[in-house]
Amino acid sequence: MNVERKYSLEGTIATLLFVALIMVVLLQILGRTNLVAGPVWTEEVARWLWVWMAFFAIPEVERQNAQLKMGFLAEMLAAKVQAVLYLIIDVAYFGIMVHLSFIGYKTILRTWRNESVTLPTSDALLYASAFVASFFVLFRIAQRVWRQVQNLKAKGEGQ
Repeated sequence: MNVERKYSLEGTIATLLFVALIMVVLLQILGRTNLVAGPVWTEEVARWLWVWMAFFAIPEVERQNAQLKMGFLAEMLAAKVQAVLYLIIDVAYFGIMVHLSFIGYKTILRTWRNESVTLPTSDALLYASAFVASFFVLFRIAQRVWRQVQNLKAKGEGQ
């Protein structure tokens, strides 16, 4: 029995990053008043948190299959043709994500010696967000492709 969980690891990470982002932005706002001395690092941390959050939200959207798509042309096709079309699209998407993962890896290597402006870390940590999240995306695409193939087999056996 395949029960889809309500919460996923990547969705939880994206949520925690969002909460941290709210806290950092609140600290930025308070830093512009006379109440708190505003730290200079909040601007960069806010940007980094946003990037990591956005990249971890992508696999959560993939898990829920809630991405935006222009399906009105595909919906005119027969159900089996639709299923094959979406399978082809997902296989192509998987290949593109493998290539983007490789680009992310090369970017990490290229930026490893670049130092962040206000944080005591390498810029590679920022670019690692795409590389790390891409594995979650690949996992979710693979899951969807597996389900699509199983559904196509079941429909083929039912005829």
